[in-house]
Amino acid sequence: MKPIFTRATPISPSMRVTEDLSDYTIVPPRKQGSRSQRWQLVGLLPLFIPLAFLLLFFFYPLGSILSLSLAPDGKLSLSALDQLVRESRFVRIIGFTLGQAALSTVVTLLAALPGAYAIARYDFPGKSLVQALSTVPFVLPTIVVALAFTALLGPQGRLNLTLMRLLSRSEPLLDLRYTLAGIIAAHIFYNYTLVLRIVGTFWANLDPRLEEAARVLGAGRWRAFREVTLPLLLPAIGAATLLVFTFCFTSFGVVLILGGPRFSTLEVEIYRQTIQYLNLPVAAALSLVQMAVTLGLMLVYTQLQRRLTRKLELRSRQATQRPVRRWQDRLLVLMLVSPTFVILLPLLALIERSVTLGGTMSLSAYFRLFSNPRGSVFYVPPIAAVWNSVLFAWATVVLSVLLGLMAAVTLAGRTGYSARWTTWLDPILMLPLGTSAVTLGLGYIVALGRPPLDLRSSPVLVVLAHTLVALPFVVRSVLPGLRAVHPHLRETAAVLGASPWRVWRHVDWPIVSRAALVGAVFAFTVSMGEFGATSLIARPERPTLPIAIYRFLGRPGAANYGQALAMSTLLMLVCIVGFLFIERFRVGETLEF
Repeated sequence: MKPIFTRATPISPSMRVTEDLSDYTIVPPRKQGSRSQRWQLVGLLPLFIPLAFLLLFFFYPLGSILSLSLAPDGKLSLSALDQLVRESRFVRIIGFTLGQAALSTVVTLLAALPGAYAIARYDFPGKSLVQALSTVPFVLPTIVVALAFTALLGPQGRLNLTLMRLLSRSEPLLDLRYTLAGIIAAHIFYNYTLVLRIVGTFWANLDPRLEEAARVLGAGRWRAFREVTLPLLLPAIGAATLLVFTFCFTSFGVVLILGGPRFSTLEVEIYRQTIQYLNLPVAAALSLVQMAVTLGLMLVYTQLQRRLTRKLELRSRQATQRPVRRWQDRLLVLMLVSPTFVILLPLLALIERSVTLGGTMSLSAYFRLFSNPRGSVFYVPPIAAVWNSVLFAWATVVLSVLLGLMAAVTLAGRTGYSARWTTWLDPILMLPLGTSAVTLGLGYIVALGRPPLDLRSSPVLVVLAHTLVALPFVVRSVLPGLRAVHPHLRETAAVLGASPWRVWRHVDWPIVSRAALVGAVFAFTVSMGEFGATSLIARPERPTLPIAIYRFLGRPGAANYGQALAMSTLLMLVCIVGFLFIERFRVGETLEF
């Protein structure tokens, strides 16, 4: 550092400024070498702590699955993979998993793209309500979604009971349980908002003057859309397609309940091979196939996300959307967004069914959540499962927000790393989002059930699994807030002498805290509803709410079914309240998935 020249006496307005160097003294530079090195070491933590967490609790369990499938007896063997190829049952399961995911994705796109157009190009009353309601199913646990469809379309569901009464029939007319149609309907219900948000948000900011210019040059409406707008939308449509396909491909609770014994996907078969047959090598081989597919999907997805971030002539929504004034426009918008209201019917049926199961309106199912009818010391009442879920969720919030903040700081370029670090760090952080939760649970059983990390009987295992599932949501919630901090604010604080920690505390954190709160709520709702990994690693004496719902569904009797409905309704209300909170406080208008 060069010496600093400072004036020995202050200059008053009446003084004449001279260039006499005797008026100046030399202030020697401060020794900041050790301080600079200390901050460089601290700057490594936001990068290496999340990576160490992923290495230890994500890649290590997945590597154990790889070892178990390729070397079950300690020697290289392809017997488990060979069994998948030789037995036609496993070939059918793999084919059905791919087929139902592809069919669900296509139907979801057809159902949601019209709504995305309405959201993108029209400004109508109740638009924000439509967007919020459409997103409610996505934040619900899959087991609640499956139970909601049963409450609406099951043999004793509200729709069948209404049709039987109107048509004087004694037998149900519709029963979508254990059918492919029921699985696809539930997947549309669950993933509708992904297309609406990703495509609709990107479409809303596209400059309509490009299409208008094509119309002026003689192109018709359809040709202008096909040759101008559609090529610009393809990356967004492709990203939404891959994300929907990934969620359908790794669907667990929906297929387990609505598919029943007739249908089985890779996710369900991994669960059955682990829990029912104790065949860990075959379960690991199935997980290996699933990981290979999802890894390929996520690699393509991250490439599409980079194309979405390319420089385009984007405009504000005030300039791209037109108000709805004519009755023809009102009718068109109503038709385009009507699927949003249709997908709410299962949720309403779930609430109604939970209070009218006995034929009359009653809250008895809710009161039974606090009781122990058998008086057994081994019986875990449902309210205990509620408290277990809440405790796990709070622990998940603390851990995932801390890790998510560190990862987001690195991705936003706040640690001084070059862009090449964030190029590969971003898809690595997204990997848990595309990894099967059941596969993750199996990896924990294999890797963390023996020394040096024997966590098999520890509740920490559930928190670690929930944190991995919630981490991508936290990172994508916090990242827009960090990117919204103008760099001049940080530079000004640094010039005024603030240390990096003080800059973060007084500049970054007041702005990003709202985004961090959104990430915390995301982590809480994800943890409350996580079912896939928890179904394998949760201890019987410490069940979570989704586990308790599944157990009560497997027991005979109307009382048990009523308690499952009551718990599902409570879990649904928690998720809805959490998401409305997210909509209120999230930063930016785009969904970062």
